[in-house]
Amino acid sequence: MTSATPEKVGFRQRVRQIFQVFKFVRGHDRLIVPLMLAAFLVPLLVGIGVAWLTGLWVIVPLAVLIAVLATLIVFSRRVQKATYAQVEGQPGAALAVLESMPGNRNQRNWKFTPAVQVSQQQDVVHRVVGRPGVVLLGEGAPHRVKQLISTERKRVSRVLTDVAIHDVIVGEDEDKVSIRKLQSHLQKMPKTLTPNQVGQVAQRLQGLGGARPPIPKGPMPKSARAMKGAKQQMYRGR
Repeated sequence: MTSATPEKVGFRQRVRQIFQVFKFVRGHDRLIVPLMLAAFLVPLLVGIGVAWLTGLWVIVPLAVLIAVLATLIVFSRRVQKATYAQVEGQPGAALAVLESMPGNRNQRNWKFTPAVQVSQQQDVVHRVVGRPGVVLLGEGAPHRVKQLISTERKRVSRVLTDVAIHDVIVGEDEDKVSIRKLQSHLQKMPKTLTPNQVGQVAQRLQGLGGARPPIPKGPMPKSARAMKGAKQQMYRGR
């Protein structure tokens, strides 16, 4: 029995996906076009100017490559900004943002279990296993989320006695982590597990089960897919 291979995306389909993401971002960000033009034209014109002054016209192809790279970087960051603006405050937004992390493309560095604890007011705790250990990611009212995290921490501690457990609550207050900084916050955590150990820990936690009701639908899923697709195109293009 052979394992399924990922479906290859043709050039036309890839261009169509990028254009769809561009339309999504342009609807939320009026600055994307002038910023992308500036990112392309500034290094290109500088390169042409240097080549004209020095006579080294070989600089021009290099300037073109730099201009394209700068445009892709600006596009990627504006996609992130527009997506964060739309998903912020939506139930499940934090998990959607984490699932689009570059390090999760091979699904070795991060394992996600959504909604392991849920309150009647739709406060939710997700369980994330990664190189830093186990991260209990809370969304909702702090006083209720802390209680949910405490409950889940006790459940996890019964199974894991030698793995670090971290609490992260998404929010804009000083003791919380903004959804815009969530990815970088987790990536900066000290790494205590190898990719193989991440999978082993996730398997050990599968038996915990827990409440996993469907996360309410809204603009978040569409936005999350847009951000994930955009990032995939950016990494393929580099």
